[in-house]
Parts: sequence; C-alpha cells; structure tokens
Amino acid sequence: MNQQTELIKYWESKGYFVVNNIRTNKNGLPDLTASKPNHTVYIESKEPSDRLSPNQIARLKQLTSMGFDCFVNYNLWTEGESLDTELF
Repeated sequence: MNQQTELIKYWESKGYFVVNNIRTNKNGLPDLTASKPNHTVYIESKEPSDRLSPNQIARLKQLTSMGFDCFVNYNLWTEGESLDTELF
C-alpha cells in the first residue's frame, strides 16, 4: 500500500470524506482534501525522500493563513517547518 492510500484510509477512519486532488487549477495545492462537518484539512503526501516544492510551501502558507489546518503526511504543518520529510 502506498503512502497516499495509507493517508486516505487514516483520514477516512477519523470520519472525514477524502478527495484526491489529481488535477486542479491551483499549483501546489495539497494532494488530499479531507472534510467533515465544520472542518476541512489539506494533506500533502510525501515519500521519505521527497521535499516540498516552493509552490507547495506557498500554497500551505496561503491555506494556513486562511485558517485551514494543513498536514504533511500525519504531521501538522507550520510555517518555517523543515523542508525534508525525515520527520514523517
């Protein structure tokens, strides 16, 4: 099972409706959007050797400034976070 499939199952087990954002009109949008009543989170799926791109970082900053919780894998993302995924 790949990382993204595991993340989908994890968020669905918490009662979220998860959408895989395969193609959007917004560059850098996180891979997954998970929603349940009154709460939406965005999740970027990264393999251990991957890094966030500048577009992904910009989009995460935008979304968090709008009040959304954003995650990279299972970890809550905060501005200034290390760009590698060794922590995940």
